[in-house]
Amino acid sequence: MSEDEKYMRRCIQLALNGRQNARPNPMVGAVIVSQDRIIGEGYHVRCGEGHAEVNAFAAVKPCDEALLGEATLYVSLEPCSHYGKTPPCADLIISKGVPRVVVGCVDEFAEVQGRGIRKLRQAGIEVEVGVLEAECKWLNRRFFTFHREQRPYIILKWAQTANGFIDDHYRPVRISSPLTQMLSHKLRAEEDAILVGRVTDEREHPQLTVRQWWGTDPKRLVIDHAHPLNLQSLHAHQVQSLIVEGGAETLRSFMAQGLWDEIRVETNTRLTVSGGTRAPQLPAEACVRTTSVYGDNVIVTYVK
Repeated sequence: MSEDEKYMRRCIQLALNGRQNARPNPMVGAVIVSQDRIIGEGYHVRCGEGHAEVNAFAAVKPCDEALLGEATLYVSLEPCSHYGKTPPCADLIISKGVPRVVVGCVDEFAEVQGRGIRKLRQAGIEVEVGVLEAECKWLNRRFFTFHREQRPYIILKWAQTANGFIDDHYRPVRISSPLTQMLSHKLRAEEDAILVGRVTDEREHPQLTVRQWWGTDPKRLVIDHAHPLNLQSLHAHQVQSLIVEGGAETLRSFMAQGLWDEIRVETNTRLTVSGGTRAPQLPAEACVRTTSVYGDNVIVTYVK
């Protein structure tokens, strides 16, 4: 691992601290390094407050401020160059006299898209872009999808038995373990909205809350043929991410339209039933990203 990768990985660690409160802004971490020592670091804590770079500079002790003239600033996302709820971070970086900036990935948001990098370079700052780029883009996949596709980032999710059923003769069956159920609630706390079909809602009356985790309940949505999903409306209401929890027909309809970014399938490897609703078939383009084992339950995440 190179020095630049080491400090960019620290930026990503810091950025994740903003998972709950930075929304709808992206998660960003920043680290200031001089003489192979971190002299300041920060992350975007809350929407409307200081960005990661602002907090990193604020963390520099007075006795270390003289080191900024030879320091490198690492930031997981391109510094902003426009006035929003806070002033441009690119201007702050220039004013601090930092000679080198390492950026994880370019910000795809229309107000940025390379402008921050250009402004830094025009000021004579050396800028390197693309260190741990894939990891930095994955960190803010919801934000990027929302702005690029004009719709939420869509996660399809279901639990199935070892032999591929999502219920037991059309009746609910407990597939998740207490641990994986808690992880499902953790996921809900990280996303903006959660959706089920009318049949699932009437049959199971799911609460769709985060009662086994800390955080805000996602917006609860129920759809059927009479009340189809309006992605433009969700975009207009700043819903950046959406979990679709079934049932099978609802999940298949999303896959048939190509409306998914991530699929999470939990399989109870010990549980089998003799009949019921078959789990959806994965799309041909689905590729495994992660596999996690929790006792008898395995959760596999797929992406396109």
